[in-house]
Formats: sequence, structure tokens, C-alpha cells
Amino acid sequence: MSTELKYLAFTALLTGSLWIPYVIAQLRTNGPLQPENYVDPTMRPLPDWGKRADRAYLNAVETFAPFAALVLLVQAMGKADALTAFWTISYFWLRVAHAVVYLAGWPFVRTVIFVLGWICVVGLFVEVIR
Repeated sequence: MSTELKYLAFTALLTGSLWIPYVIAQLRTNGPLQPENYVDPTMRPLPDWGKRADRAYLNAVETFAPFAALVLLVQAMGKADALTAFWTISYFWLRVAHAVVYLAGWPFVRTVIFVLGWICVVGLFVEVIR
């Protein structure tokens, strides 16, 4: 397995696991879901860290598709090299840092990390169209 595909898999697992802090916040704050919760979509109260956990998860889901598409294009086009490996490794670790910083509530650092992750996506795009 190439480095790019390995880090795509790591990023998929990270993205697919970021719902867990949100569910923990729901359970700790409101207890288990009741049957009426499945019918009534009204949000139940959450502490700020639980709201941030939900947003961190949604942000990860929103940014995963472009990253995944570009990694798959790199592979399909045979363009994997040290630079594309750098972009995918960097993206993964920046997404880990983004989740931690988002949950911690550090707004300015979060924005810098998000932009650095976007630069990784742009870097992959440049490699694909080159």
C-alpha cells in the first residue's frame, strides 16, 4: 500500500471516529436517547465542548471528500511521489491537531491549522494537474 493510500485510510478512520466525543457529551449531559428523541429533531442542551465536538466532526466530514478524491486521483494517475506523500501525511496530522484544538476551544490556532490543511489539499491538486 502506498503512503498516500495508508494516510487516506488513517484519515478515514479519524473522520469516522470523531462522532464519539459528541455522543459522549450527549450521554453525559442528557442521558441515553429516549424514543421521542428519534421523532423530535430538537437539539438537546449540550456543554460548549460538546457543541465543538459536533462541529469538529462535521468539519472533518466536509473536508474529507476533496482530500480523498485527490489522493485517489494521484494513485490512479500514477503520480505518487515524495511530495504527494508529504501532503497526505501532513494533512492527516493537521486534521488530528485540528480536532484536538477544536475540542479545546482555541479559535485562532484552529483557523491556522485548518488553512494549513487546505494548503495540503491544494498541494495535492497541483500535483494532479501537473
